[in-house]
Amino acid sequence: MSTLDSKVVAITGASSGIGAATALDLASRGAAVVLGARRTDRLDSLVARIRAGGGRAERLEVDVTRRADLKQLVALAVDRFGRLDVLVGNAGLARIAPVAALDVDDWDTMIDVNLRGVLHGIAAALPVFREQGHGHFVTTVSTAGLKIVPTQAVYAGTKNAVRTLMEALRQESTDGVLRTTSISPGYVHTELVDYLDDPEQRAQAQKAMAALGISPDAVARAIAFAIEQPEDVEIGDITLRPARQG
Repeated sequence: MSTLDSKVVAITGASSGIGAATALDLASRGAAVVLGARRTDRLDSLVARIRAGGGRAERLEVDVTRRADLKQLVALAVDRFGRLDVLVGNAGLARIAPVAALDVDDWDTMIDVNLRGVLHGIAAALPVFREQGHGHFVTTVSTAGLKIVPTQAVYAGTKNAVRTLMEALRQESTDGVLRTTSISPGYVHTELVDYLDDPEQRAQAQKAMAALGISPDAVARAIAFAIEQPEDVEIGDITLRPARQG
């Protein structure tokens, strides 16, 4: 029997990539998954696939920039399964450009999704975790925050802000109730770079992704590893990247 059989896990950004892979992996290990994303047609397909395999899954349209959506996602988990054990904050987006390009709208969007979206999840789930006496925040960060490169200043800044947030929350929560885990993937085969506005930058990023990217399943397994540890064990940070990534 998997140690995840009794877990209830909510996942944002669950319609594709790392989020979808995590939903499938955790459900296959026995967890009940509550999936949030904006693309509900993809969520419907994912829920149907999980249920067809005997798993437990619910879904909700979620835009992480809206605080009420995260509250509804947490409430759905509690209403349907009686509690929420883990919130996987996976929703995120990347916009790449030099700071001098002054793409202020893109800056705002990344801050709203990558940072404010995580804060909304914390605000929604933390009271539930405290009332239950246990809970686990798992957040997708990025190696972009570890190796700083040109054109990724604001994206990396949002990811490092989340890393700082998770570490501070950990230090504030050493009473054994709360666990935090930051997952920092490198190149992963996802749709993250498919929405870059600049065609040349998009093509370059897609080429690098195709040449180096690892499967989202690898990240899903890392998330499962962190979650399945005994309650008195916290995996604070996991960095995983292609073996050939510089």
